[in-house]
Amino acid sequence: MTTNRESDALPRVSAIVLAWQAEPWLRRGVEALLASEKAAVDVVLVDNGCTTDDVEVLEKLPGVTVVRPGENLGFAGGCNAGAMAATGEYIALVNGDAIVEPNTMARLVEEAARPGIGIAGASIRLADDPRLINSAGNPVHVLGLSWAGRLGEPEEGTEPVDVVTASGACLLMRRSLWVELGGFDVEYFAYHEDTELSIRTWRRGLRVVYVPDAVAVHRYEFSRNEFKFYMIERNRLMFLATLWGWRALLLLSPALLSLELGMVPLAAKQGWLRAKLRSWRWLIGHAGHIRRRRRLLQAERVVPDRQWMALLTDQLSTSAIELPGVVTPLNAVMRAYWRLVRPLV
Repeated sequence: MTTNRESDALPRVSAIVLAWQAEPWLRRGVEALLASEKAAVDVVLVDNGCTTDDVEVLEKLPGVTVVRPGENLGFAGGCNAGAMAATGEYIALVNGDAIVEPNTMARLVEEAARPGIGIAGASIRLADDPRLINSAGNPVHVLGLSWAGRLGEPEEGTEPVDVVTASGACLLMRRSLWVELGGFDVEYFAYHEDTELSIRTWRRGLRVVYVPDAVAVHRYEFSRNEFKFYMIERNRLMFLATLWGWRALLLLSPALLSLELGMVPLAAKQGWLRAKLRSWRWLIGHAGHIRRRRRLLQAERVVPDRQWMALLTDQLSTSAIELPGVVTPLNAVMRAYWRLVRPLV
């Protein structure tokens, strides 16, 4: 049994969990966080449009604080709202459909507390078979695409390793760093905001690590719908427009333009052409926000583009584009092109 004095000596973590619609794992996930070992974990539960009584039930538990914004703020806005109510030295972002193991929060704190570490990401496992990975950190392509890293592979590693992006399904960082970064850009709403957070961390000279023995089991469902395609595409382009330096954008412009043009027949074939066109309209209509965001992110960078962009890959996975016949030649061309222009970034 942990005494009050022992509890006071433990690292304090505020875990932000979003409650959206009906999530069958929400109660188990919150209870698992509260039962964490070797870390004093409280939960900030953000009611992002929960359609069950889970929020009311969980609010009665010691260690749970409920935030009610009155509307669905998306993942980005919901996490920001939760972080404003956080009191722990560390902030964890944990999906409402994820269940952490007892030692997960403590292991993430252990790594995030090391000098030079900015974000520690958990080993996200598939609920159908927790031996297999859902995400071991996510790769980022030089053209802005990102996908679940090592999806479906078994985890045999034991030591933390550097990754480009920690999955927002379960990550942890110092609250002071979150405050310095200003949290998420609410315009992302959902998708790519964790990618931006990780890249910004690298650009500030801090590392992002994947911790294989910090496990979170995730009820992963990869749905495909028009709204999701719209969000992913518009957010990818906003991500590129605000974080990539002008020289990198200029050097990559032939490849970027080719990808955009190639996305049109792909979107038409797969039934999300309207979503793709809508993403362009949104970017044009929000040009002012993108300019302001770009000025902010370019001013905060302390690591040269050539250095942090070395983390990116020039190879696409079929997880990003489900057309093997297109991915193979595209990868060959991008490998040669990126090798040519990368020294000039």
